[in-house]
Amino acid sequence: MTSDQLTGTGPETTVAVRCFGDGDPLYETYHDTEWGVPVHGESALLERIALEGFQSGLSWITVLRKRPAFREVFADFDPERVAAFGTDDVERLLADSRIIRNRMKIEATIDNARAVVALHDSGRTLDELFWSFAPAPADRRRAATFGEVPASTDESKALSKALKKEGFRFIGPTTAYAAMQACGLVDDHLATCPVVLGRVTTTR
Repeated sequence: MTSDQLTGTGPETTVAVRCFGDGDPLYETYHDTEWGVPVHGESALLERIALEGFQSGLSWITVLRKRPAFREVFADFDPERVAAFGTDDVERLLADSRIIRNRMKIEATIDNARAVVALHDSGRTLDELFWSFAPAPADRRRAATFGEVPASTDESKALSKALKKEGFRFIGPTTAYAAMQACGLVDDHLATCPVVLGRVTTTR
């Protein structure tokens, strides 16, 4: 494949292959309509941070399939409601086979909701804190493979440090970068991706 084709500037015969998700409708829809699209709002960002934490050590499609249940049991990730969860709620969640039952990750999600509430009490928001670490847009060659995409960056390391300072848990630099990708702070769609080439069948 030529360099023109890799950057998506070549002829229309360039083969468009999704970065991930081909063959699974749920995964395809997530890739085409969500991944890399800017996400704002306290509940939406808390959800993405939580799900990226739950994904650690597992495949993302596993998390996607469980997302409706996660939203149900975590009160649509409303920070105020989740922050009020107690010991009984933790046990309830650990007994629910529809979600990923990991005590540390469940407790971290509750602590993260409390951290969001603490931000609000100090006159700040998760949205403004999270997005303050978005890197400046840069002209760069799109990666041809995920092997060229970093697992973490200086910005994700700084975001992780800032969130931990505010009381967030389960948000190391790699998880922070995955959240940045998922929430559109960075656009890591590969050069041959149909999103980049304008050939998705769903509407972004």
